[in-house]
Amino acid sequence: MTYAKPGIPGLRGTEHVGFTVPDIEQATRFFVDVIGCELVYSLGPMSDPGDWMATHLNVDARAQVRDLRLFRCRHGVNFEVFEYEAPAQRREPPRNSDVGGHHLAFYVDDFERALTYLRRHDVKIVGEPTTRRDGPSAGMTWVYFLAPWGMQFELVSFPQGRAYEETASVRLWHPANPDQ
Repeated sequence: MTYAKPGIPGLRGTEHVGFTVPDIEQATRFFVDVIGCELVYSLGPMSDPGDWMATHLNVDARAQVRDLRLFRCRHGVNFEVFEYEAPAQRREPPRNSDVGGHHLAFYVDDFERALTYLRRHDVKIVGEPTTRRDGPSAGMTWVYFLAPWGMQFELVSFPQGRAYEETASVRLWHPANPDQ
């Protein structure tokens, strides 16, 4: 299967991923103290008596951003983290199987050491680590874990690479080798 590659003119990559949390202070402690990200800056609060929020952010016109914080997490995409207050706001995170479901994966060089670290910090690990032994992802070890508010994350490592790389003409971006 091949797809045409015209794309957005001047595209360089993903600058940030944005998501909403129920408590920005709790999220900040988790990202800084447990994950190891750096808080770069904050914005907010933001609201508008008209329809700006609905028009520009696709939220209820009466929604308010209590706070917005930008984090840098080593050699990867930046995080734009919001705490909203909005009418009829859903408070539970989606599961992966839900439309809009998602997870963020953190690459580590030493999987066992990172997993031990998360457990020592009382992070909920979902299931047991899985190591891919065949297929294009062979060589990869991963496990899901949850933020204190239930958002899904993944710990992943493949220090010897993944099987698909042996024959691929295009490789997935790798945080340990960002220039390749």
